[in-house]
Amino acid sequence: MKALRVIGVAALLAAAFVLITSRAGLWPRHGGNPVPAKGALWSDPEIGRAAGLSSDEVNNIEVYRDAHLATVFITSTVYRRDFFFDIVPSKETGSGFLVNADGLIVTNNHVISGSQKLEVTMSDQTRYTAQIVDRDPYNDLALIRISPKGKLQFLRLGDSDKIQVGQKVLAIGNPFGLSGTLTTGIVSSLGRNIRDEGGQTLEGMIQTDAAINPGNSGGPLLDSNGTVIGVNTAIYGPGGNIGIGFAMPINRAKVMMDGFQSRGGKGRPRLGVNGLYVAGDLAEALQLPREGGFLVYEVGAGTPAATAGIVPARRWVYIGNAEVGIGGDLIMSIDGQKVDRGDAIARLLINKKSGDAIALKIFRQGRVIDVKVNLGQGREETL
Repeated sequence: MKALRVIGVAALLAAAFVLITSRAGLWPRHGGNPVPAKGALWSDPEIGRAAGLSSDEVNNIEVYRDAHLATVFITSTVYRRDFFFDIVPSKETGSGFLVNADGLIVTNNHVISGSQKLEVTMSDQTRYTAQIVDRDPYNDLALIRISPKGKLQFLRLGDSDKIQVGQKVLAIGNPFGLSGTLTTGIVSSLGRNIRDEGGQTLEGMIQTDAAINPGNSGGPLLDSNGTVIGVNTAIYGPGGNIGIGFAMPINRAKVMMDGFQSRGGKGRPRLGVNGLYVAGDLAEALQLPREGGFLVYEVGAGTPAATAGIVPARRWVYIGNAEVGIGGDLIMSIDGQKVDRGDAIARLLINKKSGDAIALKIFRQGRVIDVKVNLGQGREETL
């Protein structure tokens, strides 16, 4: 009985304390409508937590605070032919991220593909002209460089082989030109194979539901530690986010950078050609072998292809909705391996070095000939 009386007295004292402090405005009241302070137009939260932020929100803020400073906005100027076959400039946009303090930037190859001029804009709106230093079209990756005016923030690279489905990811980029945009999500799946607009297959992609839109391409996909695990590359759908995006694993970019470093900072050897992969009905419509190959449009001046006498397109025509250059060489194989897809030349040259000799099988003016080419650096915008 004595213990019960003690508990009863304690309960009465606690109730009295709650009543007094509540009336004095010192104790939070839950339920009902909030009561604004006298003369105020709004009500403060009943319980103040560190700016009302959860631990996950704090993590998002901390990762973004550092990572967005190293994420850049890339504008590429590309010259195209209009309906009247006149050369006109057009601008494409994308993202990229710094990987060291010397101004080296990783992005997607399709962000800079065919560009005649590259401009990089930093988070503080400082602008730089950039140069392409290496490309890996097979994995849709590229390396560009700026000459920094001061100290630059850069990102650390993680290990994409250790990614797990379900882990949190953050994407930073410039969708639709809206610079410094952050989206979050999870790793939805791993090892996805997708086809890009050019028909080449991008293998082993990271699938994520973090919103990725046009302009995000080339930006970093980060883990909760703020390290890069992927390069945002593609979306599934008609051009807007529907919760299915894809990123190239960062370990592929590491391989590209290791190769660049092993070559003493020099780019991959190139033929020095631009063009289009054709086969099947389109090849037959152009009076080319149905098995197809790489139809040469341009040959860079002074490149290995020019030295070997590779012939570029002589005129341009429309076939259906496609503009096609005709009259140039059709490269059918390299060292006996068929050119059977859009990225075949890049794939077949990936392990070659400058000075290596390769044998081309070419269809020219109705007959097949063999041409030997000694590889060199060539222009960065060519294969």
